[in-house]
Amino acid sequence: MNDHWGAFINKELNLNPKASGKFNGISFAVKDVFEIKNIRNSAGNPDWLKTHPPGAQNAPVIDELLKNGASLTGTTHTDELMYSLNGENYHYGTPINPRGADRIPGGSSSGSAVAVAARLVDFALGTDTGGSVRIPSSYCGIYGIRPTHGLVNIEGVIPLAKSFDTVGWMARDTKLLLEVGELLIPNEDSLEDTVFSQLFFETAAWSLVEGDTKDRLWKAFDLLKESNLNKHYIKAAENGLSAWAELFRRIQGIEIWKEHGAWIQEVAPKFGPGIAERFQWASTLDSNEYESLILEKTNIKNQLSHLLGENGLLVIPTAPGEAPLRNLSVKEMERYRSKTMELTCMAGLTGFPQVTIPIEAANGLPIGLSFIANEKQDLKLLKWVTRYVELLENR
Repeated sequence: MNDHWGAFINKELNLNPKASGKFNGISFAVKDVFEIKNIRNSAGNPDWLKTHPPGAQNAPVIDELLKNGASLTGTTHTDELMYSLNGENYHYGTPINPRGADRIPGGSSSGSAVAVAARLVDFALGTDTGGSVRIPSSYCGIYGIRPTHGLVNIEGVIPLAKSFDTVGWMARDTKLLLEVGELLIPNEDSLEDTVFSQLFFETAAWSLVEGDTKDRLWKAFDLLKESNLNKHYIKAAENGLSAWAELFRRIQGIEIWKEHGAWIQEVAPKFGPGIAERFQWASTLDSNEYESLILEKTNIKNQLSHLLGENGLLVIPTAPGEAPLRNLSVKEMERYRSKTMELTCMAGLTGFPQVTIPIEAANGLPIGLSFIANEKQDLKLLKWVTRYVELLENR
C-alpha cells in the first residue's frame, strides 16, 4: 500500500476474512486502540507501546467483520490515548488531510478518517468519546457515526472515559455506513418503524458556526421545505452549551484519571503539547464530585429524550467550521477545541446516536452537518440519513 498520507501506523498488517459474507471484497482499517491478536497497540504513545503486551485475541467487532467477508488492512494513527480532537501527534506525526493538505485531519481517529477519505480502505473503525469519529469525519469530508453508548460491543478496546466511550465507523457513502451498522448494531425494537417528523435546531449550537458555514449548511435543508417535517428552534441548554461542555469535560477528566492515572504516575510517559496539560488538569479533579456530576448528566439525557421522543431529530453543525490549519498554537487550538466540544457534548452527555454528513463549503473544503436521534434509534437514523443524502445528491 502506498500510504503517502501517513494514515497507518502499521500498514503491513493484513487479516483475511474468516468466512464469506455480505462484506466480500470490502476492506477496513482499525484505529490503533483495538486489540488484535499478537499485535501491540501504541494508543498514539511510544511509552504505552513499550509497557503493554500484545493482544491475546481480536476485539469482537473485528472478528464479526472478518466472519462476514471483510478484510482488515492496517492499523491507523490516533492522538495520544485518544485525548484530543486534532489529529496532530507529537511522536508519530500528523496524517495528511486528503481534502486539504494544509489542514489538520481531526482526531483522535485521525488515521481512520484519512484512510477512508484517501480511498485506502472502504471503511474504518474508530472510537468516539468526545467527538473522535465525528470531528475527523467532518474535517475529511466523509460520513461517520457515533452510535448509542453501550450499543456496539467495545470489548477489547483501550478505554478513555467509559461512560462516554463508543466504537464508531466512517465511510465514503451512507450505504456502507448503514451496512456496517446493520452488522454491528443489535436489532432495534418497533421504533424503527416510526417516521422522523420533527427537526429541532439548537440555536446556541448554530451560533457557534464560523464563516459562511451556516449559509452552506442551511442550503442543505432547502429540499426539505416542502416536506412534512416540522421544524422547531430551541434552546436546549438553559445555562448555555458551554456549561454542558464543562460538565462533560469534568466527568470525562475524572474517569480518565481513574483509568490511566496510576499508569501515568508509574511510567511518567512523555506526552506532547496540549495532551500533557490535559492529563495534568485531569489529575487535579475531585472525584468526590463525580456522583453529583453524573446526576446532572442524567437530567440532561432525560430532558433531550423527552424532547426527541420517537420521531424527533436534533440538527446541529458537527464542528464550528472547516478543519483548522495545521501547526496552530496550543492556545489557538484549545480555543477551537472548546467551541467544538460545545457541539460534541450533546451526544456525549446523552449517549444518543449522531451521524455526520459532509457538505461542501464555498472554498471547496468539507464541513459537517449532524443529526442526533433518541437512544437506540441508530438503524432508523442511518436509514433516514441515507434517504436524505440521496435527495441531496439528486436535487
